[in-house]
Amino acid sequence: MGNIVRVWDAPTRLFHWALVVCVIGLIVTSQIGGALMAWHFRFGYGVLALLLFRGVWGFVGGHWSRFSSFLYTPKQVIRYIRGHGTANESVGHNPLGAFSVFALLAFLALQVGSGLFSDDEIAAAGPLVRFASANIVSSATYYHKEIGKAVLLILVALHLLAIAFYFFKKKDNLVKPMITGDKLLSFSTKNASDKPGDQLKALLIFCLWSAMVAGLLAWWG
Repeated sequence: MGNIVRVWDAPTRLFHWALVVCVIGLIVTSQIGGALMAWHFRFGYGVLALLLFRGVWGFVGGHWSRFSSFLYTPKQVIRYIRGHGTANESVGHNPLGAFSVFALLAFLALQVGSGLFSDDEIAAAGPLVRFASANIVSSATYYHKEIGKAVLLILVALHLLAIAFYFFKKKDNLVKPMITGDKLLSFSTKNASDKPGDQLKALLIFCLWSAMVAGLLAWWG
């Protein structure tokens, strides 16, 4: 018998799957283009609101969702790679997983930010294009379409490969806990708080950021 531990609180799980939907939507709409570019922007604004939420939730969310729980030193990363990680490092984001998470969040933020200043000179232009110089718009557009998109696709592919590696090689299902929230562990450790009050707090935070994004878009428009 093991210990069932609540690792991922409901807000973190909802954030994760909402982000998956938005990223898939962004990729599909960017490839098709045309009339779907309006949805490309909507998915982008959704990612922006989700990232802003996650930035706050990384400080006030459940224990394993807080940035402090998966900030590792280079020494810890090297030790983990060599197979000498501690038991607690396998509960939430392990040292390699943490690197992947931070990289994805950072490049998603760059992609959304550059998208706000991008202009395809055909039918789609970000809401901040009119506030920037031609050089900034040109650089942002090039990064958004050529560099950022490629980097994100690579990071997503690596993320999926890592999930497959842990599932088939280490017999560790990383997806199931992100659905149920729980992990069956052979040792006792801290449970993430996931009470109705925590979920209400998360909802208020997300609604606040969503309202701010919508308000800024209305103002910029």
